[in-house]
Amino acid sequence: ASRQQRQQIKWVVYGLGIMLILLLTTALPYFRSLTLPASTPYPLWLAIITAIYLLSFAVFPVSLTIAVMRYRLYDIDIIINRTLVYGALTACTMGIYILSVGYLGNLFQAQFRSIIAFLATGLVALLFQPIRERLQRSVNHLMYGDRSDPVSVLSMLGKQLGETISPHEALDGMVATIAQTLKIPYVAIEFGKGDEAQVVASFGEMAEETVPFPIGYQGQIIGDILVAPRSPGESFGGKDNLLLENIARQAGVAAQTAKLTTDLRRSRQKLVTAREEERRRLRRDLHDGIGPTMAGQTLKLDAAIDLILGDPECGQSPELEEAIKILTEVKGQTQKTVKTIRQIVYALRPPSLDDLGLRAAIQAHIEQWSVSRHGLDISLETSPQELPRFSAAVEVAVYRIVLEALTNVINHAQAQKCVVKISVPEDEAGVLTLEINDDGQGLPKVMSAGVGLTSMHERVEELGGSFSIESSQIKGTRLLAQIPLFSMDT
Repeated sequence: ASRQQRQQIKWVVYGLGIMLILLLTTALPYFRSLTLPASTPYPLWLAIITAIYLLSFAVFPVSLTIAVMRYRLYDIDIIINRTLVYGALTACTMGIYILSVGYLGNLFQAQFRSIIAFLATGLVALLFQPIRERLQRSVNHLMYGDRSDPVSVLSMLGKQLGETISPHEALDGMVATIAQTLKIPYVAIEFGKGDEAQVVASFGEMAEETVPFPIGYQGQIIGDILVAPRSPGESFGGKDNLLLENIARQAGVAAQTAKLTTDLRRSRQKLVTAREEERRRLRRDLHDGIGPTMAGQTLKLDAAIDLILGDPECGQSPELEEAIKILTEVKGQTQKTVKTIRQIVYALRPPSLDDLGLRAAIQAHIEQWSVSRHGLDISLETSPQELPRFSAAVEVAVYRIVLEALTNVINHAQAQKCVVKISVPEDEAGVLTLEINDDGQGLPKVMSAGVGLTSMHERVEELGGSFSIESSQIKGTRLLAQIPLFSMDT
């Protein structure tokens, strides 16, 4: 027997055994009570034995109910299914017969009632099979969804996969289609095993009890479709298992595509992070190393010029005058080099991010604009109040997007108020949400994305996030960027 069948047998045997033990235990005192004299008062122990005897008959039905409802003994789904089908069928046939006889009986005389009854019986016999088949399909769909029509389920999955654009949308649509067509409360797709397992798509409320169906691609298991039973403790029948196994096999290509897309996105995130971290290192080396050294060279050149000018023979020697000219030119070139290094340092990474942090750096710019631009109220809201440190790539992206968006608001929106919101999950993982709202005139109906919007979109996209901008003449413009967070040492 299978594990489920052993559970069924256990509960039946357990209930039957307990009932027999109680019956035998109460039988001996009962027979003893029959030998008591007729004048003996009704003893208390006999009342207790009688109550136990009567309760013993309830043990077996309870255990049988557990075996039926929890472990599907006697395939209770079939019993419920047939009860609904033939109960509704009986009601339909009786209704057709009664309506036919009653209606036709009122039209014709009483002598034709036997003929009318015969015709009504024939009508019921003629309609019996079509009504039964229709009711059977309706009850099957009510209880199991489209399980009885696997071709329909697979065709719906194929249509859904063909209409989606991105691989992740395909997986989301797949789990939704499985759950809705098969009446399943929770369906998820998981990649990896053990501690490395990751749910990439889900539909419904998460369930503790799930049944895995392996997803294969080119002979390798790349993940599982996790399916929750329709009710706690329930197991799937043979048709459900066969259909879900076929779906899992068909889902291999879509799941592998989504997995490769996810791996590609992570690789791109690592490249972007490594690039920004390298820029941070270069900025630090230029700012703390070459920059001060070049500035020191300028001071030394000034000292050399002062020494030459302090020589009494300076005005009389053409060589000394030429030396002063050369030193002055070198000093000017050195100062230009220092200025260029500062520009490079700022281009690599805004210094205020390292000096002040993301929130304070943005707030400093907002205060500068508030002083120089009257009539526009710009506010910054962050959750939590003090933002944690992020990877260099995330900080630069958020900083540049905010500055570019505020520049557009100031120059084009004609707004009175602008709110910048930055929210981060408490566990500092997941997704950073950046939202910028203004009450300005909105975007024009016909517009082409300029350098600023394109740059913002590219910054978010290269970090694996999403970017959108909505506009209306009543509500102004709303910019929303969601950027996945990853560790600074990635």
